[in-house]
Amino acid sequence: MICIIGGTSLTNSKIFSSWKTQQIKTTYGVVQYKTDGKSVFLQRHGKDSVPPHMINHRANIQAMKDLGAEKIIAINSVGSLKAALKPGTFMIPDDFISLWQIPTFFDNDMKFIVPEMDKKLGKLLCDICKKHIAHLRFGGTYIQTTGPRLETKAEIRMLKGYGHIIGMTMASEATLSMEYGIPYASLCSIDNYCNGLVKVPLTMQEITDNIAKNIKIIEGVIEMLITRGIP
Repeated sequence: MICIIGGTSLTNSKIFSSWKTQQIKTTYGVVQYKTDGKSVFLQRHGKDSVPPHMINHRANIQAMKDLGAEKIIAINSVGSLKAALKPGTFMIPDDFISLWQIPTFFDNDMKFIVPEMDKKLGKLLCDICKKHIAHLRFGGTYIQTTGPRLETKAEIRMLKGYGHIIGMTMASEATLSMEYGIPYASLCSIDNYCNGLVKVPLTMQEITDNIAKNIKIIEGVIEMLITRGIP
């Protein structure tokens, strides 16, 4: 079973309009999801669209495990830390930094993992994405900040030397998936430049237009994932 985790931009996607909405109760809370009987779509922010710093990641990943997810493909909206990584570009990261927010299922257990993105799943996702995405980069470092505010210009000046893109959700999902041994890969949609990175910042309308354009591309990828599957 493939699980697709997405954000608010996919909530009303036509792809999932005919899928059945269901709920599952986990140790960490109740999770709502959609399914066509073969695949699962989870809106990470939940039915109430909670902000990123309030997402119940443990409940979300626990739900995917309980439903029998064999692979997790995440869709993440991010900002670019590099002028060369223009909005409209997509990236499949192969590493991440998350020093401020590290969720775990091992609160009471002496267990450790070496956190590594699943290279095989990432490359398979890349092969599928190449059929739909002109500007795609495989490999790069995702930096997760806590949110809900965006980063200051000073923070961006510091962080741009260590990563390529910034978001607020992927590293938490990836870490928890790794703890359960579920292969996880992310397709990151670069929708804007980070604060202060370029002299003329994008307007909110330009960012909104980028998101809308990128979503159409993402839907093509998701449709292929659903129909073709990932071996």
